[in-house]
Amino acid sequence: MHRGFWGRFFIAVEPLTICLFFAVLAVGLLVRHQEGAIFVAPIFAGASVLFAIYATVLMLPVTRAVIETFGPIWIVDGYVRYRMELVPFQDPSYYVAVLDERGEVLGEWPLDRRPQALDRADPWPAHVEFTTYGGVLRIDGRSTGVLPDDIPPMGVGAPAAYAQRGDDAG
Repeated sequence: MHRGFWGRFFIAVEPLTICLFFAVLAVGLLVRHQEGAIFVAPIFAGASVLFAIYATVLMLPVTRAVIETFGPIWIVDGYVRYRMELVPFQDPSYYVAVLDERGEVLGEWPLDRRPQALDRADPWPAHVEFTTYGGVLRIDGRSTGVLPDDIPPMGVGAPAAYAQRGDDAG
């Protein structure tokens, strides 16, 4: 997650640098009372604002994702429910939900394919670990594959460990 954040951050450095350049150029023109500055400076100031917006748009999704990774992991004795949603002229959509002991939905996440458990008509009781940002992590102690089972402490050394195993989990 942090690698994605820093990758986007370094990509956003370029528009931030250009933003600062245009801002300094606009202010410099106005301060030095250059001829025609009153016409050209607003163009540079506008470009500066647009590049600042571009850098912000680049960083918002990854910043939100990094912040969400610090959210709690919820452990609930409740129920798991799978459902399929049919929309005319579209492929069916599949969802998994975690319900509390009263049957209220605590969270629901989309799935990329039809799970075998969808053959069950009713929610079933389960001990569930989930996060609001990542979905269901474990059902009755069994991993759902959202997180690898053997992630190193703090994730340090994970890329090297997965490379040695020849596995795409990291």
